[in-house]
Amino acid sequence: MHTMFHAVIQIDHHQAEVLHFNATDVERIGLKAHGSVSRRHASGVRTEHEFFADVCKALEGVQEVLVTGSRTGLADFKHYADKHRPDIAKHIVAYETVDHPTQGQLLALARQFFLKHDRMAGVPTPT
Repeated sequence: MHTMFHAVIQIDHHQAEVLHFNATDVERIGLKAHGSVSRRHASGVRTEHEFFADVCKALEGVQEVLVTGSRTGLADFKHYADKHRPDIAKHIVAYETVDHPTQGQLLALARQFFLKHDRMAGVPTPT
């Protein structure tokens, strides 16, 4: 997969949709939480951390990331990224509460967000 400058995530505790995009192209990665609690650790937190680690891996190389989802999903992912993946967390520019948009709605929201974000930062949006 070709890494693009921007990405948007729709995340909850069970699945994530990651869209890498530019002005003309979109690459989608769908991720699901691991199906069962880890027997070795018998911990739902451990299983969630494995899922969040997979999401962070899908963001490697992206310069600006918008994360969307439910309030609790966002809070838990933010806590994980800040604590365990600061290299990814520093590229997350915002967290927005959004209720299950379609892929088209998610992409439109992200494009509009980054157009404003980059303009306010004085950075031209890469194409």
